[in-house]
Amino acid sequence: PSSDCVMAEQLCLSDSTCNATYRTLENCALAKTRLLSLDHDSRVRCLNAELDLGNSSLLHCKCHRRMKRQEQCLRIFWTIHSSMTDGYFNLETSPYENPANEERWKTDYNKLAALVSGKNCSQLAGDATNPCLRATHVCNLSKKCFRLRTDYASICTKGAGSEDVCDRRKCHRGLRNFFEKVPEDFTKRILFCPCKDEFCGERRRKTIVPDCSFQYNTKPNCLWLLDSCLEDHICKSRLADFQQNCQPVDMSPDGCSLHNHAACLQAYMGMIGTPMTPNYVSNSSVEVSLWCTCENSGNQKEKCDQILGMFESNKCL
Repeated sequence: PSSDCVMAEQLCLSDSTCNATYRTLENCALAKTRLLSLDHDSRVRCLNAELDLGNSSLLHCKCHRRMKRQEQCLRIFWTIHSSMTDGYFNLETSPYENPANEERWKTDYNKLAALVSGKNCSQLAGDATNPCLRATHVCNLSKKCFRLRTDYASICTKGAGSEDVCDRRKCHRGLRNFFEKVPEDFTKRILFCPCKDEFCGERRRKTIVPDCSFQYNTKPNCLWLLDSCLEDHICKSRLADFQQNCQPVDMSPDGCSLHNHAACLQAYMGMIGTPMTPNYVSNSSVEVSLWCTCENSGNQKEKCDQILGMFESNKCL
């Protein structure tokens, strides 16, 4: 239980020394949230407070993707590690527990897929040649998958294409609910279905209802997208998780520094439903990107290209 940041915070607050150190870190994190520039002494005090936690359970706590108090847990994590967000690409550690340590959900995907393949369902249009359509039909046989997919689809299609009407925040929340609460057997097959034609590719690209969740009327600068992400505990956490698990390496057989391509795909799915939601760029390829541009980035063009390159030219992903 002590590895859970919510539990670890409770233990810390019950100890006077740890409590005082934690309150200092809360003030440091608050100052960063309000974009207040800290003087040298304040920065040293914040760093020392982080170090003073020593080997306490609070310093090493993590969060779980499917936990009930996830936002509270992530707020605690970034309070403790506020110094990690200085500069770009310093989100070195994911606040999330290693996927291998999380409870694996038992799913009935294969059983439901067998029903879709049965006599009564064999005539479904395009089912045999369109893996994305097939994955959707299997999802529809699962009450939870069908309900949560219907929920986000109805929110995201309401006024889609009109920025004044589409409620992007609610759409994102609905997408996060789907990818967090539905077993991965369903979500991965719907999002990463292998396509051989553009009809299938179009269905795959539209899985997340891009008119609302992905596209703006005009492409914002990628630096603005990053700033929006870093102001949000969930997005910042998912970005840290993505950076950790999708770090590309040329010499690795799967292109990943951690040699775990499955963890990278899970981290990619975690970005969907955040201000930095990625998506497929066309109906005829598996290339993905963010909806942003690096034009007019001035002397921050290199930094902007790095942000875009995490998705557009990432060998691991």
